[in-house]
Amino acid sequence: MAFKKGPDYIDSAWLSAASGRTCRNLDTFLMNEATVARSFQDHAVTDGVNLIEGNRGLFDGVDAQGTFSTAELAKLLAAPVVVVLDCEKRTRTVAATALGCRLLDPGVHVAGVVLNRLGTARQERVIRTAVEQDAGLKVFGAIPRLSDPVFQERHLGLIPPQEQDRPGEAVAAAAKMVESCLDLEALWRVACEAPLMAGLERDGELHHAERDECDKDFHHAERDDYDVRIGYFLDSAFHFYYPENLEALERAGANLAPIDAQRAPALPGDLDGLYIGGGFPEQHAPRLAANEPLRESVRAAAERGLPIYAECGGLMYLGRRLKTAAGEFPMAGVFPFSTMLEEAPQGHGYVEASATAAHPFLSAGTRFKGHEFHYSHPVDWDERDVTFGLSLTRGRGFSQGRDGLVYKNTFATYVHIHALGEPLWAASVVNLCKTFRRERRLAYASSEAVVSAAK
Repeated sequence: MAFKKGPDYIDSAWLSAASGRTCRNLDTFLMNEATVARSFQDHAVTDGVNLIEGNRGLFDGVDAQGTFSTAELAKLLAAPVVVVLDCEKRTRTVAATALGCRLLDPGVHVAGVVLNRLGTARQERVIRTAVEQDAGLKVFGAIPRLSDPVFQERHLGLIPPQEQDRPGEAVAAAAKMVESCLDLEALWRVACEAPLMAGLERDGELHHAERDECDKDFHHAERDDYDVRIGYFLDSAFHFYYPENLEALERAGANLAPIDAQRAPALPGDLDGLYIGGGFPEQHAPRLAANEPLRESVRAAAERGLPIYAECGGLMYLGRRLKTAAGEFPMAGVFPFSTMLEEAPQGHGYVEASATAAHPFLSAGTRFKGHEFHYSHPVDWDERDVTFGLSLTRGRGFSQGRDGLVYKNTFATYVHIHALGEPLWAASVVNLCKTFRRERRLAYASSEAVVSAAK
């Protein structure tokens, strides 16, 4: 089973493709430690290896103490750490880095290292000897510098498998490289010798009261005698969804319907809500723009009050135009702004926010955490024409600490949230969809009554 530390969607997608199981994100900023431990407990396998890919450097967190770092997650789950070290143009300095990782925090069990981006066999021999002698750590293998990487990059990250014609070929090539370069038997032994995860045997730490509180949050919404139908964009342009978000909506009473934003001629007529996640709409802007019937359908749905929740790429889709180096492309036009793509990130990092009175899904004053990572920023807009549903105390958002544009029951934000960290979110979305459905039924019944009376 594969897990990803941090909020990353793309690495999680590749880990899912490689493992054949749905990867789960573990993030101690977005959710509390008890929830992280429980998520690990719920999804870890007991008959194999549970692999957690870290993010950034081992001790890199939000402050000098490394708060919310990969190291802190490793300590929480009592997981041994294998550090992948960049060896390009280095020799014994690699051993110094390895020694620092081993000694900086005695609570972190560094089991060994993997050497990466090696240039020659001689360089490997020198570094391997230095690491084992000077740092006292086992070298589990060495990967050469690749002239033709198997995974292509964009925006300082990998291109998602959803945009690849043959993602399985990249995974197979990486597997072949790992099999030939790493001591897999030794790595397997390290995994098998790890303590029976603090997450699988946490009764002493994850108290029953905490479990009850989690259960209450996970099942906050009361189900009606019918479920609401919520559509969500799912294609190569929109695919940034935490599985827990979709699962939380279903638990709260939603039947989910995937929609291909590049090919669907219109929104299904029986929708009670719409969820538009993030992704890379700029990479598919010509096809999104060409699907004018769907754009018109979304705009009309927003106008009649359909609850719509849109994150990042979804926000871009709901604007008037998407401007890239390739040109300008019309979008749904629900909101009076356009977005411009830049070469550098326009917002990147964790977010802390509170809902304003205008927020259609959350009560005013509700505080929550999230993250943002976008290369676009709004252009061609006037503050007098927009209403914000979020106030940020951390993060950039749409503009100067404001985010969450609101029009009727449509909400569009650059902020991504994780349902395990914000368990009230799914219930709030589903409840508004239920309200919309009831009001639509009442309006239909009233119109039928008027027609009957006229007859």
